Amino acid sequence: MNIAMKSKKDKKEKPKKTFKQELISWILTLAAAVAIGLVIRTFLFVPVKVKGESMQNTLMNKEIVLATKYDYLSGDFHRRDIVICHYPDRGGTLFIKRLIALPGDTIEMHGGELYVNGELVDESDIDMNTPFTTNLGPYTLGEDEYFVMGDNRGNSNDSRAVGPLTRKMIVGHVQRVIYPFNKFWDKAE
Repeated sequence: MNIAMKSKKDKKEKPKKTFKQELISWILTLAAAVAIGLVIRTFLFVPVKVKGESMQNTLMNKEIVLATKYDYLSGDFHRRDIVICHYPDRGGTLFIKRLIALPGDTIEMHGGELYVNGELVDESDIDMNTPFTTNLGPYTLGEDEYFVMGDNRGNSNDSRAVGPLTRKMIVGHVQRVIYPFNKFWDKAE
């Protein structure tokens, strides 16, 4: 009997938190969650909703894509990547386009065929909704210039209209569609 009583006394009761302590605990927890969310969104990835038809049939209107940021923070750009970008004088609006050419590249279009550095670009794997048939260029990109175009070339507001983009205007690399869910396992290419 003494043993049972002794074990109860040995257990220390946890003091109850005051309302102020509980409130501070909740505020710190919420602040940590917001800080972690901001770090993830700023440096790792961001979900973006496709608006419009400029990337059809690769990406459809109202799909939601996941774009990574870390690979572009290190400057790992590749032709044909699908990117999230800002346009000059368009505020914080995000656009989804295909990266066509890198700094120093020369771009030309003749009869709907794209040439980069004098070589025909094979775009047979891109299911273009409306091909673009007018001519463009030749145009040589400067040191910090990138050229983007929508896959729906006949219905896309892109570098042909707004000019080349700078590196800091390209904010992410689209990896995959996350909604609708049946497209989740398809890599965005």
